[in-house]
Order: sequence, then structure tokens, then C-alpha cells
Amino acid sequence: MEPSSTDIADIDFDDLTRPVLTDVQRQVLQFTESRHVEFDIAALLAEAVDQAGVGDDLGDTDGFGNRLRAHVAAIEGEQGLTQLTRSSLRQRVVRLLRNRLSLTDLIRRYPEIESIRIEKPFVVVGMPRSGTTHLVNLLAADPRRRALPYWESQDPIPARGQGQGQGQGPDIFGVDPRYTRAKTEHDALMAAAPVVAAMHDRFPEAIEEEVELLDLDLASYVLEWHARVPDWRDYYLGLDQRRHYAYLKKVLQALTFLRGPQTWVLKSPQHCEQLGPLMATFPDATVAFTHRDPVAVIQSTITMMAYSDRLRRTSIDAGWLLDYWSDRVYPLLWACVRDRDIVPPDRSIDIGFHQLNGNEMALLDELYRCSGVAITPKVRGLFQQYLDGNPRGKHGRVRYHLQRHFGSSAEQLRERFDFYFDRFDVRPE
Repeated sequence: MEPSSTDIADIDFDDLTRPVLTDVQRQVLQFTESRHVEFDIAALLAEAVDQAGVGDDLGDTDGFGNRLRAHVAAIEGEQGLTQLTRSSLRQRVVRLLRNRLSLTDLIRRYPEIESIRIEKPFVVVGMPRSGTTHLVNLLAADPRRRALPYWESQDPIPARGQGQGQGQGPDIFGVDPRYTRAKTEHDALMAAAPVVAAMHDRFPEAIEEEVELLDLDLASYVLEWHARVPDWRDYYLGLDQRRHYAYLKKVLQALTFLRGPQTWVLKSPQHCEQLGPLMATFPDATVAFTHRDPVAVIQSTITMMAYSDRLRRTSIDAGWLLDYWSDRVYPLLWACVRDRDIVPPDRSIDIGFHQLNGNEMALLDELYRCSGVAITPKVRGLFQQYLDGNPRGKHGRVRYHLQRHFGSSAEQLRERFDFYFDRFDVRPE
């Protein structure tokens, strides 16, 4: 019998900001710190071209090269990263470039891709740690809808001769090689930092945010989650996101071409501050907004970031994490309050975090009514199956200590977010 969530002990960090590394973690760092990782843009492009095998056309018609230089400069300006992190980010840039090359080639060969309709998507919009992951994975249990599993988000456009769909082939065991790579990386992460599963388990089949696709255009906030890059944050916030969300739609069209259906389930916290571009791109979307006490969002986020920093950074600065993410959550929520009414009330619902604990079926009924789609008995059964198999705290619960670890009280953090509590049904935690 599988253990229930109640059988798994709570996770209580006593070394969050002064980490005591495991043997595996020490070995990983010792191995990776011996070689300095370089970010030469010409070398990055050459590697991507070699991997793609389709030429060097990046489809750069709107300043992609400038964004690439800004992206790399932000990483290079980060002085506290371990070589492990620099290597990971370098691989990520090459991967994004390779996928962009493959996408440009795919659309050149199949121009009908850009005529594919992305029909009436569900979009989940809310802060990290507010229930967005739970809700999007639940919605993805409906087989009539297309979602983005983590393995696909990391390598969305298969290189020639890899992947599945349109002549691309799996390996001899019938497994997409992109899935195999994602599983290998996940297994390595679980060996080095197993408690990550309790905070945000990105296993290969887990449904991921489409901002990973938006980063094929180097136009998302994702880099902020990997490094301390306020310069990139400011650069990203200055971009005209309407054209970048149009690029996101093009990636979704390509993925639909490779593997349907064409009715998508999407989600990202970034949409909170980009509701205008989101709705301009997907005007027939039905949107589920999730809301949670900003204190709970911030303390969960910075605890996860602090734990990750034991491998990502040469030191952990709890004060920096508190200040940065408190200041970052504020404009995300302010923009959400300001622009909430851009989404028509008959095609949107607001969900308090406290409602995602046994009331999901009623919320799904309301959301599907907004979209004009019925929940069939089969789909209802699949929803219940997902809920039964994924109780809250499935991998254990993290115990948070805001004062001890970060030197702040909940009251101090909460006082600046009155505007958010005034607008939505949010309960202090």
C-alpha cells in the first residue's frame, strides 16, 4: 500500500540559511566547481546550430539578438552563482536557441502551422504557491484538453529525427528521448535535493508553465527564478509583451501541429502582470484566478529559493530573498487588481486558496459553465481520480519560520497588501 500524506513527516529546516550539505551535494559541487563556465554568445549559437542541424535562421525580426545579449549579460553580472548553476543556465540558453532554430525550420516547412486555431483555452492565473499547479494539473486530467508536461516544456520542438509526430520517431522502446532526458535530470535532482518534491516537484509528467515556451523568444520572467538578475527584471518589464505573447501562440500552434488536441490548459504567475497581452492573444480564454495570502506566497517562495541556493549560490542571503520577492510580489498583485476586469466576468472565476481543499468539483463545475463546455461523467471520474491520488502534502509539508529564517513577521509583510485583501476573498494564514 502506498503511504498516505499523513505518514510522511513534516519538513522542518534547521539549516536553511546555514546549510549542512549531504555527501551527494558536496560531491556534486566539488566536481562542478573545478571548471569555469563561459558564456560566449558565438559559441552558444554554434552549439545550438550543431544540435538543431537545420541551419542558423533564428527568425530574428524583432530584436531577438538584443534580448539574447541582455539575457546573457544578466547572468554574467551575477557574481554569486556556483559553476553548477552557471553550467545549468548555459545549457538552458543553448537549449532555448536550439528549439527556436527548430521551430523556425518547422514553420518554414509547414507554413499551415500559423493557421491553426488555439480555441478557448483555460488559463490559470495566480501567484506561485497559490494553488495554480494543483489546479492546472487537475484540469489537464480532461483528455479533451492539451497541456504542457514538464518534459515537453524543456524541449518543446524536437530536433530532426527526435521526438514524436510529423515523422519524428521515439527510441526503440517507444519512448520520446526528450522524456528520457527530463526523467534523468529529475532523478539526479531528487538524489541531490529530495525535499524539493515537497515544495515544487517538477517530475516529467507534471504540467508546467507555458512561460518556458515564451522564453524561446527570451521575453519572460523565468530567469528571475534561477538567479539574482534585477537588470533582467527591469529589461523584461520594458518589453512590449503583445508581440511576445503572439510568439507564444505560435509555439502553441506548432505543438498542436505535432500533437493535438488544440484546446489548451495554460497557467503562469507572470500573467498577473500581463493580462492585457494575454487576453489580446487569447480573447476567447476562460480564466481561473487563484488568490492566497501574500505572506504565505512569499514565505513559501523564499524558503524554496533559500533551500535551492545551497547548490545554486556560493552563499545564502536571507535578507535579499525577503526584500526582492516581497517587492516582486507587490507589482504582480497590483497589476492583477488593476487589470482584473479586462477579463469578462462571464468567462472568469476567482478562487481563494482555502477553496482548493475539498471543494474542487464545485469550482470545476463553475469554470466549465463559464467556458460553455460540459463535464462528462468520464471526465468527472478522471478529475476525482486525480484528486484522490494527489492530496495536499502528498510529499510532506514544509514548516515555515518567517521570523527565525528571514527576520520578519507576518504582520510586517502583510500590511502593504491591503489593496489585495480589499479586492479579493483572501484569508490571512
